[in-house]
Amino acid sequence: MVVSTFESHPAAESGHRIELAPNCSLTPQTARRFMGGLAFVTFGTAGFFALQGLWPILPFAGLEIGLLWWAVRASMRVGQQRELILITDDSVVIERHGFTRPSRTVFARHWATVKLRDPPAARHPSRLVIESHGRACEVGRFLTEEERIGLAGRLRQLVGKSSESPALEARS
Repeated sequence: MVVSTFESHPAAESGHRIELAPNCSLTPQTARRFMGGLAFVTFGTAGFFALQGLWPILPFAGLEIGLLWWAVRASMRVGQQRELILITDDSVVIERHGFTRPSRTVFARHWATVKLRDPPAARHPSRLVIESHGRACEVGRFLTEEERIGLAGRLRQLVGKSSESPALEARS
């Protein structure tokens, strides 16, 4: 999770910018190396057994590598997700990038509330929601429970309670 201060425009009011991103340590280069090494070992072993007369192993080796490629690709796609929370004197803006399509939700800061909802069942994560006037937007789905609790405290500090807008002083 990255937290920083921003200036929207030189003449505009300052605010806070919180960027959320999942922890994804696998880079595209390491993913290619991983898949290449595993494919080399798998097809090498399958080729050895195919030469011994056990040729049906080849389609299963191909299926295994294909499914693994699909899983690594899906993991890489999740790692590209970003949530950007912009808090100004007037509004709370939540922008999502890297999901199926980008989205932007805007709340009036004066009426917005931050709620950390209990999990629906044991061993499920809590839900961090910003809501106002019957609309709600969940943020930080990919955060750990501790990170979500910390973010909830930070957002409550910046957004305030409904009908209350605390002053936004510059914080690092």
